[in-house]
Amino acid sequence: MVGSGGYGSGGLHPSPITTLPAQTAGTQHTGLGCATLVHAFDWSGTSLGPITGWDPAVRAAVELVLASPVPMLLTIGDDFLVLYNDAYAEVLDALHPTALGAPAARAFGPAWDQPGLGDVIQQVHRTGRAILEPESQVQFAPGHTEPAFYTRGHSVIRSSRGAVAGVLTVAAETTHVIHRLQSLGELTARLAGALTIDDVTRVVLAYAMDSFDLDHCVLAVDDGLAYRYVRRIRGEMLDEADERLPPVWRRVSADPAAPAVAAAESGRATFVADGEPLNAVATDRHERRVRALAALPLRTPSLRGALTVGFRRAHVWLPAERALLKAAAELVAQAAERARRFEAQHGTAQLLQRSMLPEHLPELDMFRIAARYDVGVDGNAAGGDFYDAFHLLDGRLAMVLGDVAGHDVRAAAVMGQVRAALRALALTDPAPPSVLAGLDRLVGSLGAESRNEEIFVTIVYGVLDPSDGSVTLASAGHPPPVLRRAGQGGELATAELVKVPPGAPLGLGGRWQTGTLRLEPGDTILMFSDGVVERRGRPLNDGLDALVTAAAASPSGDPRNLCSLATAAVEGTTDDDVAVLAVEHALALSRSATTQVAAEPTGPSRVRQWMTTRLREWGVPEPVIGAAILCTSELTTNALLHAGTPAQVHIDLNAERLLVSVADTGTRGSVIRARADALASRGRGLGLIEELSDSWGTDPTVRGSTVWFEMLLAGKARA
Repeated sequence: MVGSGGYGSGGLHPSPITTLPAQTAGTQHTGLGCATLVHAFDWSGTSLGPITGWDPAVRAAVELVLASPVPMLLTIGDDFLVLYNDAYAEVLDALHPTALGAPAARAFGPAWDQPGLGDVIQQVHRTGRAILEPESQVQFAPGHTEPAFYTRGHSVIRSSRGAVAGVLTVAAETTHVIHRLQSLGELTARLAGALTIDDVTRVVLAYAMDSFDLDHCVLAVDDGLAYRYVRRIRGEMLDEADERLPPVWRRVSADPAAPAVAAAESGRATFVADGEPLNAVATDRHERRVRALAALPLRTPSLRGALTVGFRRAHVWLPAERALLKAAAELVAQAAERARRFEAQHGTAQLLQRSMLPEHLPELDMFRIAARYDVGVDGNAAGGDFYDAFHLLDGRLAMVLGDVAGHDVRAAAVMGQVRAALRALALTDPAPPSVLAGLDRLVGSLGAESRNEEIFVTIVYGVLDPSDGSVTLASAGHPPPVLRRAGQGGELATAELVKVPPGAPLGLGGRWQTGTLRLEPGDTILMFSDGVVERRGRPLNDGLDALVTAAAASPSGDPRNLCSLATAAVEGTTDDDVAVLAVEHALALSRSATTQVAAEPTGPSRVRQWMTTRLREWGVPEPVIGAAILCTSELTTNALLHAGTPAQVHIDLNAERLLVSVADTGTRGSVIRARADALASRGRGLGLIEELSDSWGTDPTVRGSTVWFEMLLAGKARA
């Protein structure tokens, strides 16, 4: 024991110690080194006694500790006097140097009583048996928000007579390992919510660059007989500055000289510590500068790919790091396979759904029509919502919006039958009561055939007479449309629910009455499905009121703008599909023009020239022209880059606003990005639209998607 176990003032008297070793390797703590502090400390007032009387075995242990670059702690005697080296001073942080020479209970304060510190050291001292402690956390400095983690080994030191003199603790910091394991858990959680390959790519590249502090990272997946990949390099401006845009994919042939391709084809991981692993396939200086590279295969029954990570310096791939990378690659491979299956199913369901909707809506001189359909649930199933608008034989316009209950192929099939039957009935006798009566018989027959009485169909159907703007409506259990009245003489616009006589849903043998209204110039009628206004746990009237308020507050009655506003009018998410159809009685004839843009690098510049010429011919104010061309150029670039197909640019000008839309023909669910390497990425596109336009939106179509924006012209003179 200290003071009575054969060393100290009452025991052996070894040769005096005049100098303790000064640390060199591993010394990082600022201020005096621990060796100097130990030598200068007045040990005579402690149970250990003066330095000159220390037992040779204890002195040797102290020399070992002070000379080591590894964090070490000595707790000596029954009061566990604290002695440590510079590396351990970094662990103690604010407790250094006052902890030196103090009893452990006073030196460490409350931390000494935490599990894993005082209790373990006292157990080793009492039993003489060593203990290896797994990762544990002891936060010595209470103010720190991110405590460190250590693996610690505790063993006894003995005096020259063999008695237990103290405990030596060797600490190996594993904070970076713990953080990497935590980040692996975060990767798992984020991958669980990644639906598409694009989503998986964003998650994986962000994880790899942040967790491993990389200079280079690539994710590649098979694409037919070739591969496509997304790359990240340190210091580059991200292509995905706006998260709503997909990542930029590049194509590469199945060249076995490429480490990613070799890993994908062979299923074997490779690790290069120092060399030129990408020199044979390098496309730029960034890849030629990579010296250390790990290539991890991504292999599942339906996917081949690879994840490569690299440094511009030599890097030894330690076993623990290799194991972590391989575990991450397994997670990524499984997520990518799930995403590929989702995309295939999603694309099929969406194509089925939208193939049953009209590809083009009618065009009228003084009436503008727009519609929108968004899938609910998980986006992976066909639904029963539908809309339609078509010319009748006498020149009037039929417009309809309906909802077949369900979110499966059966609901979509019933929807297709109802929509086809409605057209046939309306072209024979367009009167709303007659059309609904015919549909009622159809739905009843379908229910009887399937011996299923749960077919539930609601519909609102109207006939518009373009000659005077009159609309005749009938409803079969469907929510009433919203009518937006344009303000006259500077008055604010108003909105209200149309008073349509209620009727029973189809298939129940009901009778239907009609209501009438007149669309004055500037007015817009909006039909919608219940997914627009219904929210779980909230009254239906709240959703209806929110929709009416949003319609009244709309800066214009443009039907595309109202459709976009309607889908976001009610707070919260919906599990249902959403369909909207809007018809506006225009104040005056509008001027419009359309151009097709080839998927090549010169496309955006040609659009800018064409659009500048048209808008100046139409007398649009120069500030509006400049903003519109900038936004259109960005959208055109994004459409060409991310869809890989030709785009269509449409401009429409009337007395109130300029409306611009850019449509691509990329099939939803497909992630093919042709010619991406030939075009510049413009991740800022949607941010510009939001900043410069009065309203904007994105609309899915049967064969792609459309992004549009609107700029108001009120008060701006035009020639």
